[in-house]
Amino acid sequence: MKLAFFGAGGKVGRALVPVLERAGHEVRGFEIGDALDVRGLDAAVDFTSPDAAPGNVRTALEQGVSCVVGTTGWDPQPLHEIAAARGLRLFVAPNFSIGAVLMMGFAQQAATYFRRAEIIELHNEAKKDAPSGTARATAALIGGDPIIHSVRLPGLVAHQEVLFGGEGELLTIRHDTTARESFAPGVLLALEKLAELPPGLTIGLDSLLAGGAA
Repeated sequence: MKLAFFGAGGKVGRALVPVLERAGHEVRGFEIGDALDVRGLDAAVDFTSPDAAPGNVRTALEQGVSCVVGTTGWDPQPLHEIAAARGLRLFVAPNFSIGAVLMMGFAQQAATYFRRAEIIELHNEAKKDAPSGTARATAALIGGDPIIHSVRLPGLVAHQEVLFGGEGELLTIRHDTTARESFAPGVLLALEKLAELPPGLTIGLDSLLAGGAA
């Protein structure tokens, strides 16, 4: 595929662009502030910031290009109608790591058996949104409005614990992302399945892992 990558020079972009190219994709990189002309490309990928992503995605959709977005901290719902009206796909995931998606699923299962839970999410200090998109998505899955603790420190990448407390026991479900290359399999899967999704907005890598786009 011929791809636009918004945020190609960022930490995620520097990790993912070489992987996408090795997988056979042709990648055109864009940075915040660049003039965006993506007409004729097959898809656009966005890993930028909550301030930049809405404009990037809107521009891509208006130019007829479907999008895969890993930026969190913004609401993609207003762009659903734009994508749907043009027969385009807008795929947004709070986390593209397969292990993180499994962690969220395991937490949802555990919530059936425990009444109390809290979430601790830890990210690099450069991450602007807090709580993270993954933490908010996990909280929605387990229900009960769990408290979320956000940590922002240098040296971290992306980490999350879900702690379930019961009488005399504690269950901890944890996932650690130690390198941003871990997002690559999820992004590649989303690109592979993009044309099979219904026009408009689709949220969550779990829908693809469950075969929702098969």
